[in-house]
Amino acid sequence: MGMVVASMKFHGLTAHITHIVGDDFGWDVPQNDGLYVKWALHQKFHVKDVLIFNFSTGVHTIAEVTKEAYNKCDGRNPIKLATTGPAKFTIDTAGDHFYICTISRHCKFFQKLAIRVPRKTNNSSAIPPQ
Repeated sequence: MGMVVASMKFHGLTAHITHIVGDDFGWDVPQNDGLYVKWALHQKFHVKDVLIFNFSTGVHTIAEVTKEAYNKCDGRNPIKLATTGPAKFTIDTAGDHFYICTISRHCKFFQKLAIRVPRKTNNSSAIPPQ
């Protein structure tokens, strides 16, 4: 059963949501390339929502990166980096956001997440795989 917890803060008509990335699977190397895409397709993301990446410290990391770095699995110059789990990232802006694990070849084995945060509060989705 997936865990998405709504916080009690309301601004306008939108509740800020805490999203547990990957639900019960957490932030780990998936068995298939579609796990995080499918997870994101079932979410609605908004500015000020929080992403929780559950992982064991020393086993994984989470880096927010550019689209180019995401496509290349290049974590050398992250926008943000967390090396201890669980990690919490607040979505600060609308637009596309990209996250990867920087450990070994984990990103190349699909431990990566791309999301789209709409400017309006009534729609959102994952970024389709390329």
